[in-house]
Order: sequence, then C-alpha cells, then structure tokens
Amino acid sequence: MSGLPTRVEIHEEGPREGFQIEPRTYPLAERAALVEALAESGLPQIQVASFVSPKRVPQMADAAELFAAIRKRTGTRYTALWLNEAGFDRARAVPQVDLVGSLYAYASDAFSRQNNGRGAAEFLQDQRRWVQRYRDAGLAIESACVMTAFGCNLEGEIGEDRLAAVLGELATLLRDEGVSCPTVYLADTVGWANPHSVRRRVDLVRRLLPGVRVGLHLHDTRGLGLANAFAAIEQGVDLFDASVAGLGGCPFCGHAQGTAAGNVCTEDLVFLCHELGIATGIDLERLVDAARLAERLLGRRLDGKLMHAGTLAALRRRA
Repeated sequence: MSGLPTRVEIHEEGPREGFQIEPRTYPLAERAALVEALAESGLPQIQVASFVSPKRVPQMADAAELFAAIRKRTGTRYTALWLNEAGFDRARAVPQVDLVGSLYAYASDAFSRQNNGRGAAEFLQDQRRWVQRYRDAGLAIESACVMTAFGCNLEGEIGEDRLAAVLGELATLLRDEGVSCPTVYLADTVGWANPHSVRRRVDLVRRLLPGVRVGLHLHDTRGLGLANAFAAIEQGVDLFDASVAGLGGCPFCGHAQGTAAGNVCTEDLVFLCHELGIATGIDLERLVDAARLAERLLGRRLDGKLMHAGTLAALRRRA
C-alpha cells in the first residue's frame, strides 16, 4: 500500500450536520461543550452551525450565541454554513466565526430544485455572484463542492458524463471570474456511492481539473461509508468531511424521511486511517470520548462503531 497518503485531513461536521437534522433543539451549553471536546481531540476544522432561517431551521436559531459560548482552541478553525446573502452577513457579524469561501454545484437537477427551488444550471450560475461577494469580503475561494455527485433518489445514478459536464461548467466559471479553487469536493449527499464509483470519479476530477486537491463528503446511508473512504484513500485522497458518532444525514433519503444513517463516522474514519499507518493529528481516545458525549447529549444510541467497541490501544498495551 505504498500509494496511500502519509497524512489524512478530516473536517468535523457533526455539530452542524447532526443537530440541524434533529427534530428538537438541545441546550446551547451542552452543544458548546461537545464542540470543545471535539477540538481537544485535535480536529483541524469543525463546522459548528449554519446561519439559516430560524423559522425553517429552529435548531440553528442560536448559531451566533453558540459561537460566542465556545472556548476556542488554537489550531482549530470554527466554520459555519450559509445558503444566502442574509446568512453570510449574519455569519460575518459574528467575530468567532472562521469564514471560509466555498462554492457549490449540483449534479442532480431534480435534487437542486427540491433543495433550492432552482435548477442545477441556474444554481451554478448564481455562484458567480458568490465569487464577487467573497472578493468584496476579502475571502479567497478555498473549495467547491459538487453535491449529489454520485446519484440521488429523484434521478437515480448520476452518470460520469453528467458529473464531467458539471466540473467543466465549474472550471469555466472559475476561469471567467479569474479565481482559482484549490480543492474540489465530491459529495455523496444521499448515499449512492460505492467503492468502484468513488475510484472512477476521483480519477475523473483529476483528469479534468489537474492539480486540484480532491476531497470527499461521504454519507453512510447504505452502510458503504467507510468502504468508500478506503477506496478514496487507496486513490491518494487525503481530505474528508465526517461527523462524530455518525451524526447527520440527508433529510430526503431513507424509507421514512430522516430515518437513514448519517454521515461517515469521524472516529471510525480516524481509526481506519491509524490502522493503515496514516497520520491524522487526532487523539483517537479523546475523539471517542467526544462521540460518547454526543450520545449522552442526544439520549439515544448513535451509529458509531468504535465508540461502543472501544479502540485497540488498551488491548495492545496488555498484549
């Protein structure tokens, strides 16, 4: 396995992805404590909350207060998600938010219409305005994310030709706007990826966008999250989004909406990397403690495997 990366970077999204999809809100102090516990494990980036409509997503209504309550750790970035200019302005007004310039595109037109009320082509063209917004704010474009890059429940599997077209349109947009984008994420938004399609689409991005760093945002909707991550690692991918204890998921998948498994589990992914001899800079035992804290906070059994089985460290010490 000489082709494996020597180090993998993992960005935590559980505090936003997980709690945004929950049917109720949870105490601010407890959520702040979870973010602090995650940071203490050494995670380089944590997406804390989203600045969205409090009427539509009441779970995120106190995003500004949550950021203010967190005792920040040096070496960790505390980021947020926004969907429109009003949300961006709210995020900019909170000094504790580490702003990140990100662009988005959809491979599925039907999913884009369901999620945003606009087709994928119109949504992508709107990213031109976001380039200017970020420029005006003094933010560089750090990444672009292609959502539903593998498929969706409305259109089925997304063909590689469709993904290639979206990547080409994105490249044209960046060229026209005179900006670079060092990282492109492929998001398996509703769990259509498999290891074979992961390998092929990682290669596709590298062929069409030479020099771009490829990241993956994986969901474990149908149990292939870690298998897909391993396939990507074998291809040299060294950047992943993940959610502590497997929190999160897409509200538009599953036999009943909101019942499908969440994102690929952070501590399980870190364990995989460490077992392969790949550094992450993350203290796995502290991360497992944070996962157990999340389970206590939500008051139910969560999907992570390692948090229930334990790491191998103690067993190896006894051996």
